[in-house]
Amino acid sequence: MIPNLLADSYIEYIKVQKRYSSRTQVLYRDVLLRFWMYIYGVGDEEELDRRVEDEIRKGEFSVGNILSSQNIRGYVAGCMDGDMGARSVNLHLSALSGYCKWLVAKGVLKENPARNVPRPKEERRLPQFYRKDALAEYCNADFPDDYREMRNRLVVLLIYATGMRRQEVADLRLGMVDMHRKVFKIRGKGDKEREIPIIPVLYEKILVYLQKRTEEFAFDTKDAFFLTDKGAPLYLKFVNDVVKKELAGLEGFEGKVSPHVLRHSFATHLLNGGAELDSIKEVLGHSSLAATQVYTHNSFEQLKKIYVTAHPRAKKGG
Repeated sequence: MIPNLLADSYIEYIKVQKRYSSRTQVLYRDVLLRFWMYIYGVGDEEELDRRVEDEIRKGEFSVGNILSSQNIRGYVAGCMDGDMGARSVNLHLSALSGYCKWLVAKGVLKENPARNVPRPKEERRLPQFYRKDALAEYCNADFPDDYREMRNRLVVLLIYATGMRRQEVADLRLGMVDMHRKVFKIRGKGDKEREIPIIPVLYEKILVYLQKRTEEFAFDTKDAFFLTDKGAPLYLKFVNDVVKKELAGLEGFEGKVSPHVLRHSFATHLLNGGAELDSIKEVLGHSSLAATQVYTHNSFEQLKKIYVTAHPRAKKGG
């Protein structure tokens, strides 16, 4: 009905015009559906459709009355009462605000009611990262001969050597790897293209992997760079599971084990090694420098530890 039709049109807009990722499209549609169900006090789409259809028949349906600042505030309060974190709540608000802004452009709403809803303050958390020596020990281990073990090892090495997002690893295609120029051609968030250099040690392992991939899937016609055990392209959970299987339990990989922490480790180690922030921003595919600057805090925390340990005036009694 009307909510779903409007939502579907909006999702098509952010897909075609804004070029948001498929994951973001699913997330935004889920937020819109949850908002409408909250307003009508129903638990499924079918009941929502019946309620809206009934209001339309009676001439009582109004998008403007439903998408009000008061209703959005109530939805936000409900999310927070349900123990949703500030970051997730703000993501929901962003989805609703973008939706309302689109409706304003369509002439359905006069103004964006979400703009008047205060956003909860997010606790600033420094990105977690793994120790350089722990990753060095993992990376220097012998490269496996078995295809599955080789693929899993290369997934981890690839993320740490390039800083790719897990979605980008899953979406990697053979045509995105320019072995002559030694670069990856990646299409990331917002359909933004970037090139990432292939360092020599990774280049050698890719050559071995591609040969093994050809032997394992001799009649494969897919162009996915990484393939599952059954020869299908990777998916997000598969990438997560591979990283956890490879690193969880190893010394130096305590805490959360995920592709995103590997990406954080890549950026942090580059910065600590003297790389410029602008260069890291380009390799990571960030749209603004502000998103990259968070890694400077990690470097500063490391500097403070070194200072306290090494400086004679920083020691107790100094």
